[in-house]
Amino acid sequence: MKYNPPQLWQRFQQYYTEFPSIGLAVDVSRMNFDDAFLTALEPRLQKAFVAMAELERGGIANPDEKRMVGHYWLRNPALAPTALLQKEITETLAAVKDFATEVHAGTIAGAHGPFRHALIIGIGGSALGPQFVAHALGRAAEDEMAIHFFDNTDPDGMDKTLADLESLPDGRLGQTLVVVISKSGGTKETRNGMLEAKAAYERAGLRFEQHAVAVTGFGSELDKVAVEGAWIRRFPMWDWVGGRTSELCAVGLLPAALQGLDIDGMLAGAKACDEVTRQPSFKTNPAAQLAAMWMHSGNGKGSKDMVVLPYKDRLFLFSKYLQQLIMESIGKELDLDGVVVNQGLAVYGNKGSTDQHAYVQQLREGVHNFFVTFIEVLKDREVAGIEVEPGTTSGDYLSGFLLGTRAALYEKDRESITLTVRDVSPFTIGMLIALYERAVGLYANLVNINAYHQPGVEAGKKAAVTVLSLQTKATAHLRANHGQGFTADELAVSIGAPDSAETLFKICEHLAANGRAVTKTGGKTPFTAKYSVA
Repeated sequence: MKYNPPQLWQRFQQYYTEFPSIGLAVDVSRMNFDDAFLTALEPRLQKAFVAMAELERGGIANPDEKRMVGHYWLRNPALAPTALLQKEITETLAAVKDFATEVHAGTIAGAHGPFRHALIIGIGGSALGPQFVAHALGRAAEDEMAIHFFDNTDPDGMDKTLADLESLPDGRLGQTLVVVISKSGGTKETRNGMLEAKAAYERAGLRFEQHAVAVTGFGSELDKVAVEGAWIRRFPMWDWVGGRTSELCAVGLLPAALQGLDIDGMLAGAKACDEVTRQPSFKTNPAAQLAAMWMHSGNGKGSKDMVVLPYKDRLFLFSKYLQQLIMESIGKELDLDGVVVNQGLAVYGNKGSTDQHAYVQQLREGVHNFFVTFIEVLKDREVAGIEVEPGTTSGDYLSGFLLGTRAALYEKDRESITLTVRDVSPFTIGMLIALYERAVGLYANLVNINAYHQPGVEAGKKAAVTVLSLQTKATAHLRANHGQGFTADELAVSIGAPDSAETLFKICEHLAANGRAVTKTGGKTPFTAKYSVA
């Protein structure tokens, strides 16, 4: 329902909460819940608070994999359940700082001199978090090193990154440190990126090993490669830290420290937020407020999407970061009791006011299948700017667009949450990361799912292995029968995979397009075309 202005002002005063210790304010007044909803939710919220406390004490919060979930310990090692874990966390943080200091000082250098660039190779949580932080906090003129990424197995994307890097005056590979990040060490996209980078170094006449660092699990495939190759350094990843919650371990802290960012400030912001979000009440806990609003808007089933609109260029990658954190955590077929629930919460967004010239038109007048999270940043810039009109700055316009868009959506009964932060600082970024990590944990408890596994991701990896196995069989058969052409149907039967004609069609099209020995001879239809090896 909509409220008239006096009613909305009263509701705002009731449901706007400031959290001064972390520089955050949360406004949920424009979500159409009532007190009866909060009363009904209260028992489930209290149960979720207890579950989160047990998780932080080291309980098995990921029952499928029989693992603890300990990303909260990363910013407060004293919480870790054993002295050994506390020691490992503390020592790893110190090692990250010491290594960055040595690199910046030139004590650790590349073949062509001090490292000026870092190439981060990872995917998913091993890239999204570092990318978000690098963009949010980096300042090119002040950064100790420039940060670049391989975050996919797209060869053209990797070629572009290498070309961009090598085109810079100080961008020679001999001045580029490579950080390869993979907990299992078996992630194929990351493995491929490592091999592509290694080949580039070898083409340049350089030893890749003299420029490489690994962040991985002890004894993993990547760890073995790093040991055998005598890489510069290895940093640990632990099985109790999931990829999507790994930004505040070596995965994210090492790239940030190399860039010269304040990682202590990030950790302090996350720790301070954890302290606030442990409060066992809706009114005093901002993460609980978010989780409750997700429950309300989506009826506990994710029936509405969450549009994230930060009104700050530095935060435009935040929606992509949240997309993985939330969707990989919440998007589950089964609940903890094994019941099919098909849970989820779709997340998308870019930034304001850019999005006002894109999909805000649909948000206001089109299909009503979403709620919005506005992120307001009070501080415009580091120094005073010009007035674009008398008494008005560009920042005033940005603030006006946020408030205006929020009002325009409310006029059409579109719900929104507004988060207000003071600035985009290391403390704030750490706080935002911790805020949403806790909101995800609480929401998962409210809907009774395991937020810390990802069986769907593993299914996709297994399917890819099956496809590549078919490719190997198909190319072997074509080579064994060189000069003879086969349609996709004929090839499927010949290799004993009669139900895989469509997949083989796509495989052969890809191989032929890339000149991979396979030649295509057209037929009367796409499906009578023949593939052969000369």
